[in-house]
Amino acid sequence: MKQYEAKHILNIALAGHGGAGKTSIAEAMLYLSGATDRLGKVGEGNTVCDFDPEEIKRKTSVLTSVAPLEWKNNKINLLDAPGLFDFEGGLCEAVRAADCMLVAVSGKDGVAVGTEKAAAAADARGLSKIFFVNGLCDESADFYKVFENLKSYFGPSVCPVVVPYIQNGKANIYVNVLEYKAYEYHDGKAVEVKMPDMGTRLEGLRTAIYEAVAETGDDMFDKYFSGESFTPEEVIVGISRGVKTGAVSPVFCGDALLLNGIDQLLNGLVWLAPSAAEKSGETGTDEGGSPVELAVDETAPSAAIVFKTVADPFIGKLSYLKVISGKISSDIGLVNMTTGQPERIGKTILPRGKKQEDVPYLTAGDIGAVPKLSAKTGDTLCSPERRVKLAPVEYPAPSLSMAVLPKAKGEEDKVAQGIIRLTEEDPTLRFSTNAETHQMIVSGMGEQHLDVLASKLKKKFGVAIQLEMPRVAYRETIRKKVQVQGKYKKQTGGHGQYGDVWIEFEPCEAEGLEFAERVVGGSVPKGYFPAVEKGLRECIERGPLAGYPVVGLRATLYDGSYHPVDSSEMSFKMAAALAYKTGMPKASPVLLEPIGTLRCTVPDDNMGDLMGEINKRRGRVLGMEPAGAGTQTIEADVPQSEMHDFTTFVRQVTQGRGSFTFTFARYEEAPPQVAQKVMESSTSAETADA
Repeated sequence: MKQYEAKHILNIALAGHGGAGKTSIAEAMLYLSGATDRLGKVGEGNTVCDFDPEEIKRKTSVLTSVAPLEWKNNKINLLDAPGLFDFEGGLCEAVRAADCMLVAVSGKDGVAVGTEKAAAAADARGLSKIFFVNGLCDESADFYKVFENLKSYFGPSVCPVVVPYIQNGKANIYVNVLEYKAYEYHDGKAVEVKMPDMGTRLEGLRTAIYEAVAETGDDMFDKYFSGESFTPEEVIVGISRGVKTGAVSPVFCGDALLLNGIDQLLNGLVWLAPSAAEKSGETGTDEGGSPVELAVDETAPSAAIVFKTVADPFIGKLSYLKVISGKISSDIGLVNMTTGQPERIGKTILPRGKKQEDVPYLTAGDIGAVPKLSAKTGDTLCSPERRVKLAPVEYPAPSLSMAVLPKAKGEEDKVAQGIIRLTEEDPTLRFSTNAETHQMIVSGMGEQHLDVLASKLKKKFGVAIQLEMPRVAYRETIRKKVQVQGKYKKQTGGHGQYGDVWIEFEPCEAEGLEFAERVVGGSVPKGYFPAVEKGLRECIERGPLAGYPVVGLRATLYDGSYHPVDSSEMSFKMAAALAYKTGMPKASPVLLEPIGTLRCTVPDDNMGDLMGEINKRRGRVLGMEPAGAGTQTIEADVPQSEMHDFTTFVRQVTQGRGSFTFTFARYEEAPPQVAQKVMESSTSAETADA
């Protein structure tokens, strides 16, 4: 592929609801443009974009893939993003690198949650939106119903450009409303035919175009509502200008599997979509935090964002870059603004799915890849001459956590290293080791997301794991004051062991143990005080109820006795432990459970379901507030132990529209029935270990 200037480069994110045919659309565009010599199919596992073994096995996109093609002296960088919500991180990566969003819409199902999310992601980044209604050769497809659906969701900016003419329930003739021409398709090839008689429908569609043009400027708005007609030139210029500013969202249609309408989509992208020269410029920040304007200029100092990383144990790391200014090549020195370290560019690559083509350089506005960098996703690479930091990729927070257990003993380190490598590839995965429960915890976007993680660990790193519900880090404390004696006396040959303490245990507000002494008369020498404290600190690691750490405990040493020969630090440490074991059960011990603050945003229609579910999970609603666009945010306190499968509930009841965050707030006393279950579980676990 030849090198293109930024004004001839289009960076297009292809997104939409799962099953809308995004990968099939990409495959059709690649085939029709000559980038591939065969038309792959998702069901057969031979498409360019779905090349990962997990994607082939599941017949759905899991990762964002890059696929460049050439059309009419322009380069189109397609970024095929996953549609499943578990892999939403891929959409974030595609949107970060793109300058325009091509939203795939099912001709059968119309606007779905994935359509809304793709459009919202485009709006958040200020990207132009272009819709493609796919699958019109399906007998149950209904373009005009879907078009009205789009207008009702996204307003008068939705503008028809290519529409089908339905004959005998089939869509084989496509009318370009702007050109006022009709095309019939035979084996994917377009043949111009006579304009069909569409009656008043065509006039209605042209009215929709005029409404969209009227939205592009005050002069157009005034002209339209004064009753004047737009000239053909005003319509074309208005639509083009409107798409680039985001005021117009054109609608194309066709069938990717039969290649119908794909040529008109490609023509429309070249004509309407903003080029990298028009859209890829960004505002970064310098080392002092001041804004820096970066123009798309290949002669300027280099600056690029790492928007995606692929980690492979055999090939190594591959970093995908969107170049904002300058050039990226092997003879240009770069610095990583996140680490401050220099980055050496070995070679630059043009990826197309799993295939790679070496190129001499990547120019401003283009997308490519560089192998074996130390950089991570979200890092900025720039010239030392102009140090600037670009906005990173914004990912959603993971919402489902599971404990990871290796199936084979002794493979904990291997599992941990494998997961760490995969988190480099997918930042929506989080990995940690819980020091209290001694479990490895992995967090992701949902069950399918973590299932893919398990499969990749097996295939890439050769380790098998099982996932289970993580243990909750409970605490224990006491509710009343007690005074107890701990006396340790042991006589053996020679010196014996003697330590005697009286300790007062009482509740307090400390994070753990608060140790004090009020010994009078030297009944316990000062030199043994640290031994008493050390003994108690070791003891509070296991509470009397279920073996969880004790908090909020004040222990005051107030009396005791010693032996001038047999007493030692060890004997007083043991005496303190005896006092702890004797006194804690008498001090009304209780179990504390972690409580978190839940902030959940759902559509207004699902408020009742959510309130009921929070009550069912022993939560307390603290308040609610409007969140815009027909949604409400509920804030509530909920026990952590009740939140394990909450992400599944929210996704099911809202069809994926809901979202939530959950952060630890404090510990509270657990209800008796909950405490009883935890104690029984702890006892059975100890029995099993024994």
